Amino acid sequence: MISIGYDQLVVLIVDDEPHTRTLIKSQLRQIGIRSIIEAGDGKAGLTEVLRTRPHLVLCDVHMQPMDGRDFLKTLRAVKVEALRRTPVIFLTGDAQTDTVMFAKEHAVDGYLVKPVSLDDIKARIDRIMKG
Repeated sequence: MISIGYDQLVVLIVDDEPHTRTLIKSQLRQIGIRSIIEAGDGKAGLTEVLRTRPHLVLCDVHMQPMDGRDFLKTLRAVKVEALRRTPVIFLTGDAQTDTVMFAKEHAVDGYLVKPVSLDDIKARIDRIMKG
């Protein structure tokens, strides 16, 4: 559970498409989130998690050189519990069963299929913030 308001929330967007990051950032700003960090792949995303300790990560699944699956597996294996428990929402165009099952097995906190609507992203963030 995250017990702060949107204006205090730090969100990391991990996606290899700059256009997608811009769209998601715009949606987050519309709901009042001001502190938004970006990373272009899973490896850069992990670096940002360690550096900035975001409250929430929105992560694409298909990226190179490190994809969202490897990002999530690596994050869930870090020794620092607070980092290991960082909520992660997959934002992906992939609704295939194996990807959905992987997400469940590795404790993903949300799964939204692109393109994501403002209402969907807000509802998922609200659910994580309420625990």
